[in-house]
Formats: sequence, structure tokens, C-alpha cells
Amino acid sequence: MLAVAIVCFGVWMSTHHDGCRKSLTLPVLGLGACILLISLIGYLGAYKDISILLWIYLAVLGLILVGLLVFTVLAFIITNNGSGHTVTGLRYKEYQLHDYSSWFIKHLNNTQNWKHLKSCLVHSKDCNDLSKKYKSLKQFKMAKLSPIEAGCCRPPSECGYPAKNASFYDLSFRPISTAIDCKLYKNTRAVKCYNCDSCKAGVAQYMKSEWRVVAIFNVILFVVLSIIYLVGCCARRNAADRSSSKV
Repeated sequence: MLAVAIVCFGVWMSTHHDGCRKSLTLPVLGLGACILLISLIGYLGAYKDISILLWIYLAVLGLILVGLLVFTVLAFIITNNGSGHTVTGLRYKEYQLHDYSSWFIKHLNNTQNWKHLKSCLVHSKDCNDLSKKYKSLKQFKMAKLSPIEAGCCRPPSECGYPAKNASFYDLSFRPISTAIDCKLYKNTRAVKCYNCDSCKAGVAQYMKSEWRVVAIFNVILFVVLSIIYLVGCCARRNAADRSSSKV
């Protein structure tokens, strides 16, 4: 039942995220399928009093528990750094890449990784639908943008470019800041700020939030599986006792 719940959670993740944000979907589905398979082996071993199947069940479940523990600890370490910066006059935060863990920075600065992510972001609704969501400049300025919208769809506030609407900035003004992101931003739909560090920081913040949710889920899963593991140990001991009594 727990394995089916994990698989359903993985399916939910796959249907509620676009192709850009499915980094944890396959691992969750794989974990659910693995637990389902090993549970069936354990059930068969307990039902038929087959000791070797119970040993396999306990060994594999033990490895899963160790893997869960290691991944969860690493996930909390990786997601410990990074937070948004409040900007005067804005209801949302801006993000800077250097605030995040070295793992996120290395992953997002990898040319192949970012090429794939950028291709997804260009075709996603994050930036393309901003002008539809906020029809007036006032609405846009009062909006609470997501980290990806704040980092990828607009230039950083430090650039000082005046916004004409939700998807267009007056680039004829000389940028206040010398930050490279100010030079990289273009109003073109396929360019925007997708090559900016601020965009990578927005993606890092999204990944951090997603990893933190999965890490908390893993803590609960670890506790439940530990209890199941103890029950499995009792089942193996009972099977061994019954085999001894038959002898």
C-alpha cells in the first residue's frame, strides 16, 4: 500500500510539472516500484514460510533504508543555503546564484544541463504568459512572481530598466549596474534573461523547494519503512521458528 502511494505521488509529480521540472519524478517512481517489488517478495516469503525470500526482503529493504537516509541528509545539506533578497517596491524576492550550494551552482553552470533547461523554459508558460496574467503595468508591479518568473522573465532590478508592461522593458536607458545580467537581457521572447545568473538562481530556488519537500517526505517514509523492517524481522524469526519445530 505504501509503494502504491509512492507511485501515485510520482505520477502526480509528473502531471503537475512541465518537462523542465521533472528531476525527481523518475527517482520517486523508481523507489515506489522497487518497494512494491520487494514487498511482494517479503509477503510471499512470510506467507509460504520461505526463509530465503525473507532474507532477500530484509537485505534489500535495509539497503533502501540506508539509501533513503543518505539521500535525505544530503538533500537537507544541499538545500540549506540560498534565499531570496527583498527589493524595495516589489512584492517578490530576487535571487542570486552564488547564495546556493556548490552542487546547485555546478549543476546549473554545466553547459549541457543548462542548454536543456533553457530550451524547456523558452517554451514554458512562465514568461510567455506574463502579459496575459498581468494586463496592466500596475498589476505587474503588484504581482508576487515565482522565483523563475522573477529571475528569467525580467532583468534584475539593479539594472534600472523601466518596465513598459509585463514582458517589455525600455532598454534604451543606460543600466545603473555593471552586472553582466543587465547586458544579457533582451525583450525577445526566445532570449529574455535565460542566459542570466538570475535565471539560474530562480531555477535553483525552485529546485531547492522541490528537494526540501521530497526530503521531508523521505523522513516520513524512512520512519514508516523502519517499522515495516522490524515487522519483517519478526516474520523471518517466526518462519525460522516454525521451520525448526517441523524438524
